[in-house]
Amino acid sequence: MSRYLVDKFLYTVDRDPELVERYREDPRGTVAWWESERANDLLNCHSGEASTWLRFADDERDALSTHDYVRLFELGAHPFLTLTLFIAMFERDYEEPLGFQKQYAERLSGFTLPYPDIAT
Repeated sequence: MSRYLVDKFLYTVDRDPELVERYREDPRGTVAWWESERANDLLNCHSGEASTWLRFADDERDALSTHDYVRLFELGAHPFLTLTLFIAMFERDYEEPLGFQKQYAERLSGFTLPYPDIAT
């Protein structure tokens, strides 16, 4: 598993409003496109350099493709990265203030310390 690559996906998608909308509407297609076109770009590198070996594991790809943030947490994705991206995608679907954040907290409430390791 590559927590780095999952966190990189969450980080880069969250910073691009068009990608946020694309991921909301077509998660499977966005994950496949990002993995083939962007996964190997170096973060904060503007010189066109890239690596060639980064790929999602099947369970990571499945969790990202279904917006399964609970499974992403289990896999070690950084909770702040998942929370901020999923707020951007789904907070608008709730009438109650902080509606999505409350759902996020409730769905993760079954976890006890120690939490999954989020070190990369």
